[in-house]
Amino acid sequence: MNFADFYQESIDRPQAFWGREAGLIDWHQPFSEVLDYSRPPFAKWFVDGQTNLCHNAVDRWAASDGERVALIAISTETKAEKTYTFTELRREVERCAAILQALGVTRGDRVLIYMPMIAEAAFAMLACARVGAIHSVVFGGFAANSLASRIEDAKPVLIVSADGGSRNGKAVPYKHLLDEAIEKSVFKPPKVLLVDRGLAAMALVAGRDVDYASLRAAHMEARVAVTWLESNEASYILYTSGTTGKPKGVQRDVGGYAVALAASMKYNFCGNPGETFFATSDIGWVVGHSYIVYGPLIAGMATILYEGLPVRPDAGVWWDIVEKYKVTRMFSAPTAIRVLRKHGPEFMRRHDLSSLKALYLAGEPLDETTSEWISGELGVPIIDNYWQTETGWPILSIAKGIEDKPTRLGSPGVPMYGFRVKLLDESSGAECGANEKGVLVIDGPLPPGCMQTVYGDDARFVDTYWSTFSGRQVYSTFDWGVRDADGYYFILGRTDDVINVAGHRLGTREIEESISTHANVSEVAVVGVEDKLKGQVAVAFVILKHAEPAETASARAALERDIMAVVEHQLGAVARPARVYFVGQLPKTRSGKLLRRSIQAICEGRNPGDLSAIEDPASLRQIEAALTA
Repeated sequence: MNFADFYQESIDRPQAFWGREAGLIDWHQPFSEVLDYSRPPFAKWFVDGQTNLCHNAVDRWAASDGERVALIAISTETKAEKTYTFTELRREVERCAAILQALGVTRGDRVLIYMPMIAEAAFAMLACARVGAIHSVVFGGFAANSLASRIEDAKPVLIVSADGGSRNGKAVPYKHLLDEAIEKSVFKPPKVLLVDRGLAAMALVAGRDVDYASLRAAHMEARVAVTWLESNEASYILYTSGTTGKPKGVQRDVGGYAVALAASMKYNFCGNPGETFFATSDIGWVVGHSYIVYGPLIAGMATILYEGLPVRPDAGVWWDIVEKYKVTRMFSAPTAIRVLRKHGPEFMRRHDLSSLKALYLAGEPLDETTSEWISGELGVPIIDNYWQTETGWPILSIAKGIEDKPTRLGSPGVPMYGFRVKLLDESSGAECGANEKGVLVIDGPLPPGCMQTVYGDDARFVDTYWSTFSGRQVYSTFDWGVRDADGYYFILGRTDDVINVAGHRLGTREIEESISTHANVSEVAVVGVEDKLKGQVAVAFVILKHAEPAETASARAALERDIMAVVEHQLGAVARPARVYFVGQLPKTRSGKLLRRSIQAICEGRNPGDLSAIEDPASLRQIEAALTA
């Protein structure tokens, strides 16, 4: 099949295209209209159709092949490992659904899930979908203030949580953070359902807190029928990380999301029933929703839910999982692969990885060194993809399930079916030509599976995403991009990461890519720092491949000059960083995104802001130490 024709049909005849793709899922009641776009930019997909995410992910497979493996829950932290067939998964979800109903949860109610990566977290998500409740998953261990703001916005009738998670062999207590968040929140959830893993002591609040194990025992034989929902009813709210002020709740529908995931599992991730999918993310992020829980199960695949680090007990743990469960498709992030690369290939070479057919990477740009290393070691296609919490599935990628187009180093690929992608000049709003930098936007309507609105705030949805360009209503990704002559897109960084140096506007990503070409640079973060003369200057923080050349002050100064010369040669003197500092690690979120705003704030002597999603607080202290050395 020719991808160009496939894509063009999705753009020119979206109703026919998506009407056909809707056949990938089960419908309890057929839809009367594929698309209602009578109130732009709000799109309604599969109007009047009734379906259910839990039915499509669990029940239909339990009915046809119930003994096939559905969920594999692995914790290298607690040395626990359990496999659930589709029949067993349906029974656990029904028990959880019965618990929800016993605690007063009804259709349309919000349930906040604040959980580690354990099977009960997936049960809770699917149980909410089953009974028609709207779930909102918050990353386990999020700080109390951030959690409180989400409680206030979602107003959940129930919070599902646990005594704690575990990281690097150490318990991470949740309950005290949850109690503090509820105390800070104006809205008080009436019930809290707790899974006691025996990891951390927790005091129960009488009348509010209830034990999961006890209620499960009371509902062992429960049968809970699926609640059929109109396609455009809300399925979940997922708050975007790193927001300031009131959190932004991305609201997703039911039918459009199910169809989009079914299509992406077929065309992008090439998943087949009976195979095994391993996404190394967390259910607190959109990747966990789309490609740990719902997507693979909708495709009839076994999915792996993993609690642990990629290097514990050693750097071969992920490859051990691939071998043991015959993983066919794996989804991770470039950061994780760079971590594994530091430990060497021998851990990978100990395992039989012949089942693996492709590795998908997303979350940040994929550099050449990382791509070539992992591709050479695995001997399978390495497929980049670019998307957002707001879209729920890839905007740019290579859909190998349609046509085996070649990948292009540094590019996530081409626009996916349904996405009307354009690059617009920031000043004029005119469309950019080949190799011209612009803001990556999407013409409406957004395809199925994308956000419906900002939860509880339609005006904010329009103002935030659709009002960037005067006189033209387009969805802004807030990312710079460039398209080559063959139609491949390259992402250059956030538009709000632009540095204005003496009137010259420079993307931090461009400077980072230049510095990355230096032979001794492993990773780099560039931020714009206030400068009285030039407005802003670029400052770089570099992790070296080999630290020996920078062990003395004179050696560091020489290496700094060398790196500056590389940038000046490639981008011109205006892009040359004012300073280059050497650190051992960079501040990132748990999903692998650089905390550039926090780095910038420290450089300018300001408060670094909300750090609830930071992977390791010690990384910020390294930034501070470098600045004062």
